[in-house]
Amino acid sequence: MKYNLRWAEWLAEGRIGPFPAAIVMVAAYFALQTIILSLLSSWAGTGVGIDDAEQLIYVPYLWPGYGGSQPPLYTWINWLAAHVFGTGIFTLKLVKYSVLFLAACSAFAAMRRFGYTKATAAAAMFGLFTIPQIVWESQRALSHSVAVVGFCSLLLLAMACLLERRSVIAYAAFGLATAAAILAKYNDVFLVVALVAAALSLREWRSAILDPKFAISIAVAILVLAPTTYWSLMHPADLLSRGEKFGIDTQQGRVAAAFVGAGKFIMGTFNFAILPVLVSALAFGLANFSELHPKGPAREILLWRTLALGLAMLAILVLATGVTVVKDRWLLPVLFLLPLAIVATMERLAPRGRNAQLLVISAGAIIAVLLAPATWYVQINGTSGLSRMIRVDYPALYRQLTADGPVKTAISDGAWVGNLRLVDEKLVALDQEVPNFEMLMQEPAVLVWLDRDDPRPVILEQLKAAGYEPDGQPRQMMVPLLRGTDKSVRPGAYVKLKRMAVGGATAPKEGVSGGAEGGQEPD
Repeated sequence: MKYNLRWAEWLAEGRIGPFPAAIVMVAAYFALQTIILSLLSSWAGTGVGIDDAEQLIYVPYLWPGYGGSQPPLYTWINWLAAHVFGTGIFTLKLVKYSVLFLAACSAFAAMRRFGYTKATAAAAMFGLFTIPQIVWESQRALSHSVAVVGFCSLLLLAMACLLERRSVIAYAAFGLATAAAILAKYNDVFLVVALVAAALSLREWRSAILDPKFAISIAVAILVLAPTTYWSLMHPADLLSRGEKFGIDTQQGRVAAAFVGAGKFIMGTFNFAILPVLVSALAFGLANFSELHPKGPAREILLWRTLALGLAMLAILVLATGVTVVKDRWLLPVLFLLPLAIVATMERLAPRGRNAQLLVISAGAIIAVLLAPATWYVQINGTSGLSRMIRVDYPALYRQLTADGPVKTAISDGAWVGNLRLVDEKLVALDQEVPNFEMLMQEPAVLVWLDRDDPRPVILEQLKAAGYEPDGQPRQMMVPLLRGTDKSVRPGAYVKLKRMAVGGATAPKEGVSGGAEGGQEPD
């Protein structure tokens, strides 16, 4: 224990060159993960899961909006990285860990801007690693939720700078950070509203929000959000294409739906908060503090009040809309503040509050290090629902699709098809959620599906709307899986596509909901 505290103390107070030791060590961890995971994937020949495969589909295009109800910012970053480093798993990992590093640095800097000690800032940063949705899920599979952590933390830093300086630049930066958070994930708007409302509720900082210069923040945010807002208004079906995931059942009674939704919301909050709360409770207990200063400063109240207001808004939304499905990662925009608020409270503990913070630093670092090998395993073997996608031999699949000649477009009923761009980055890969994909198709094109006798109706309808139909009979194939998989092959089929006769196509649709026919991995 004493050794761990000495190590944590060095992370909290030490420096490596001009940089805080905590920042350097987190940077080293993320850099190693980027390199190791990329090398392991190259060695094993694996593909990527649903979220990254979706990015591979969209990364050639710089659009104001994309399908699948997803905002564009994370894809924009991947687009930029792909133009610099090429299309590959290294680029996907580099973007993911860079955004996670942004989250860590922003949390650290925000706490310092609020006037907290180095130990508190380091504990806040490592406290993020006690959140399973960040330390595990973000490394294992997620994409846009990674952007949530990064740009919500950046938003908190922008608010800290605004409250400290109240300059024109600070207000403009807050507006830019607000837009970035919303473009990272649309539900980040709850953090924006909660953060502003919490600042308004505090006498010390109310004037910063009521200052006429706050109009600069609003103007900048509106200006940056305008292209995506316009695109969303013009493509409502694509914006709402995954609405079924919220489990809203109009046939179910409002009271019954409210009870179900409330239970799911409580359970989601519990699943999210249980590990950071347990770690913090252990730290409180081991620190054996003797005194708690009775009144928290405004900076601490701001964190707790933002957390409470954000949760209250989310709960009201769940109850009012009849949502019956609440996934814990959807609470990230608000609950990522939990470890920050807890370690802020620790700073008021005397005389051992600092020891409690050092224990949080130790716990976060240990959890991250222990989970690293698990992320390596997942990269090679996948997990339930992902293993069959990750371990498909995509070069072999590509060779079968191109045996009779080159293919410029591969279409399927799920985002897994994006993996083919790891083999041929010039290939156009499309699924049924890509907006107006008839404009992207290049001939020759093929429709390919796995584990089914026939393609799902949803993709056939989309093709018909685009003016294409199968050209001949499907060709059956057995798609090899990488060695070590429980089965050696997956059954599949493909068919070439041709343009329909004039007058045979129906009007193109703006988007088709995934729903039960959504075509995601069938596991």
